[in-house]
Amino acid sequence: MTDILTLEITDGIAELCLNRPERKNALSEALFAEIAATGERLKSEPGLRAVILSGAGGDFCAGIDLQFLQAQAGNLEAMRERLLNPDPGERANWAQKPCYVWQELSVPVIAAIEGVCLGGGLQLALAADFRIARADARLSIMEAKWGIIPDMGITQNLPKLMAADRAKRLMMTAAMFSGEDALGEGLVTELAEAPLQRARAFAQELAGRSPEALAGIKELVEQAWTLPAGEGLKREAELQAPIIGSPNQFEAVMANMQKRPPKYR
Repeated sequence: MTDILTLEITDGIAELCLNRPERKNALSEALFAEIAATGERLKSEPGLRAVILSGAGGDFCAGIDLQFLQAQAGNLEAMRERLLNPDPGERANWAQKPCYVWQELSVPVIAAIEGVCLGGGLQLALAADFRIARADARLSIMEAKWGIIPDMGITQNLPKLMAADRAKRLMMTAAMFSGEDALGEGLVTELAEAPLQRARAFAQELAGRSPEALAGIKELVEQAWTLPAGEGLKREAELQAPIIGSPNQFEAVMANMQKRPPKYR
C-alpha cells in the first residue's frame, strides 16, 4: 500500500480508506490504480468477509482530481485510446476498474459516506453493495458540470437503484443533494451520524452469516435479477445446489439450533 490509500484487515473485515485529505480524497491517476489493485488483491484474501470503503479527513471523495484532468489536455488521443481499450481479459477500462472491481468481489462491500461524495467518488460509492451516509453529506453526479458524462461503471448500478427519468435528471443537472435526499432517491441504504462506525457494526453482522450464502445472494441480485424468467430460475438453482449440505450451511443450522455464534470455515 501507499500513503494515498490505507488498508487494514481485522477479523476478516477489510477497511480501505482513501487518504488524500488535503484534496478531499480526489482521484488521482495513482489512486485509480491503487484502488483497482487493492480490489484485485482482496479477491484472493483468505477469510475475507466484508469490505468497508471510506475517506480520510471527513470527506468520502471529491471525484476525479482536476489537476489530473488538466495534465491530460496535451495528450487527449492517448487518453481516448486508454478509455476505449481495456487491458486484455478485462471488461472495464482503467477508469472503470476502481468501481467495477467491487462488483466482482464476492463479499459485501459497504461505503461509509460523509462530507463530499462527488462525481467519480459517488460512482465509487454506488459500486458498493451498501451505502451508509450522514444526513448532511453532499453528493452529486456532477460530470455534466464539466461537459462530460459519468463513465466509471454507473451503467452497472444506477439503473438498479432508481427510475431512468430521475437518474437522467440527477446526471443532466449535476445537482448537489444531501445524504437525506439520497436516501429518498434510493441512492443510500441508510443514514447514520457516524457512518464508519455504523459500517463496522454492519460488517460484523454480515460476517456472522455463511460466506457462501452471501456470495450467492450477491451474484443472484447483481447478475440474475434481470434475467428472463427461465434463466433466472435456473441460476437460482445453480447457486443453491452447491450450498445445500455444505459445511458452512450445516454450521449455520447447528449454530441456530444451539443458540451460539457460528464458526464458518
